[in-house]
Amino acid sequence: MSRRSSDDGSSGIDVAGPNDGQAIVFVHGAMFTRKLWLPQVRGLADEYRVVAPDLPGHGVRADETFRMDPAIDLLKDVIETHTDGTAVLVGLSLGGYVATEYAYRRPGDVDGLVLTGASANPVGGMETVTRAVGGVSRLATRPDAGKRIVERLGVRWVNDRDLPEDVKREIIDAGIYPKQFGDAGPDVAGVDFRAKLSTYPGPTLILNGEHDKIMRRGERDHAAAATDGRIEVLADVGHICNLHRAETYTSRVRNFVRQQVVPAQ
Repeated sequence: MSRRSSDDGSSGIDVAGPNDGQAIVFVHGAMFTRKLWLPQVRGLADEYRVVAPDLPGHGVRADETFRMDPAIDLLKDVIETHTDGTAVLVGLSLGGYVATEYAYRRPGDVDGLVLTGASANPVGGMETVTRAVGGVSRLATRPDAGKRIVERLGVRWVNDRDLPEDVKREIIDAGIYPKQFGDAGPDVAGVDFRAKLSTYPGPTLILNGEHDKIMRRGERDHAAAATDGRIEVLADVGHICNLHRAETYTSRVRNFVRQQVVPAQ
C-alpha cells in the first residue's frame, strides 16, 4: 500500500518515520491537539512510522463538534492512508476511549493498544460523574470569558512543563479547545468501554500517571478485562503523563511495541 505523508499541518495529521516501520497512531485527549504527542513523535520516529491526527473539534478540525462516529471514521482513514493497514493505537484520556472503540469495531486494524487516563469505565456511578463534569464544562466555557480563562490556564500548564521551548510553542500555537471537553462527555457517558475492551484479542498496556486517582481506581479491572492486559504506572505524575515525563512515557511505549507487538507480515 502506498502512503502519503503530511507535515505542513494543513491536513491536521503529522506523519514521521520510515515507511516500512511498525506504525503507531497517537490519539490525543480533549482540549489539546495532535501536538500533545510531539515528544513521542520525535522520540519514536527513528524506528517507527508515527502518525498523529487532530480529532474532530480540535486543531484544523475546530469547526466540528466531537462525536465518536466521525472520530472512528477519521482513524480508519488515517490507518488506511498512512500505514500498511494496521497500527498500534496510543490514546490519552478521550483519545483512549476512541482507541478502545476503534479496537472494538475494527480489531484487525489494531496491532496493540496503549491506554492512558482512560481506565475509568463511564457506566453506573461514573456515568453520572461523566455527565456532570461535561455539563459543568459546557456551562463554564459557553461565555467567551470562561473559554478564555480555561485557554489561559491551559497555556500556563503547558509552559510549566519540563519540555523544550519549541515543543511548548507548537502545542500552544495549535490551540486549546476547552469546549470539546464538555461536548465529548455525553458521547462517552454510559458506554461500557470495559466490555468493549474485553473483545479485543491483542495486547493492551494500561499506562497511567501515579496521581491520576480516578483512572487508577479502575485500572486493575480494566487490565483484567483485556485479553492480554498489563499495567504500568509513571511515578509522581498525573493525568497527562506523556508531557509530565515525556522521555519515560516514550520509552514505555517503545518497550511495549518491541516486546508485545508482532508486526503484521
